[in-house]
Amino acid sequence: MTTTQRAVLVRAYGGASAAEVAEIAKPAAGDGQVLVRVGAAGVNGIDWKFREGLVQKAFPMQLPAVLGIELAGTVEAVGPGASRFKIGDRVMGPLGRLGAYAEFVPVAEGNLVHTPEDLDDVQAAGIPVAAVAAWQSLHQAGPIAAGQRILIHGAAGGLGGYAVQYAKQAGAEVFATASAAHLDYVRSLGADHVIDYRREHFESVAQDIDLVLDYVGGEGLDRSWGVLAPDGAIVSAAAPDILARTPVGHRGLWFVNKADAVLLARLVAEIAEGSLVPKFSEIVGFNDIPAAIEGNRIGPRIGKVVADFSR
Repeated sequence: MTTTQRAVLVRAYGGASAAEVAEIAKPAAGDGQVLVRVGAAGVNGIDWKFREGLVQKAFPMQLPAVLGIELAGTVEAVGPGASRFKIGDRVMGPLGRLGAYAEFVPVAEGNLVHTPEDLDDVQAAGIPVAAVAAWQSLHQAGPIAAGQRILIHGAAGGLGGYAVQYAKQAGAEVFATASAAHLDYVRSLGADHVIDYRREHFESVAQDIDLVLDYVGGEGLDRSWGVLAPDGAIVSAAAPDILARTPVGHRGLWFVNKADAVLLARLVAEIAEGSLVPKFSEIVGFNDIPAAIEGNRIGPRIGKVVADFSR
């Protein structure tokens, strides 16, 4: 019986070379957990921030640490007290912690849902975090109503693509920033006003905004306070220090994704039936995960990168 497994881990915070493929001990399923043989894992923009230690205060972790926060695969073993799944079930979901970039991962069964037959592991692995986080961040500041004006920074990314679709389904007027190469994609999602953030100041197009969804951070966040309506708010998934950067008299919220299996199951069903469209920019092999993490740091992508563990 194999007692070790491949994993992508960080021994010390740093740049591109800090994430490495290594051999570690194979884990067992604990109380309320199932052990998943991972078929694929989503590569997320926050991975490089974990790697560099930029989110230590918001997400403390003990080194060495295996990176990765979402996966899809097959139940290999069922731990004590777990009853929702059986060996051989195909499952998908977020970990609620780090550790997805390994061949076998123990996961709290409450975080997982059954993978629909219409989705393979590669498709399924790129859905859980972005689909749920986009929904939760869209609704964090309050209910979304038809006619509201919503500005989404990073609209072509994994979270942004879902957020545009959700906002349009709710009847909102959507303003979206993206790079020039991604403008047509964002338009195809239904955004009403698509802004090339490198060539155009979004402030000249977006005014009286009820909600800004910030999936990018940086100076774009700081400039966004000026476009808010009097009761508007900014929800950021990219700037852990948003509270410190919120001017007096404004409302800024830091978003942290929370596992929600009921919501995930509903969104996955919408994807399987075609009413919600995911987007994948690249499929990489296991050994290419460190490079893919760095690629997310270097430049914006359309949709999600997924690591196929069979490659």
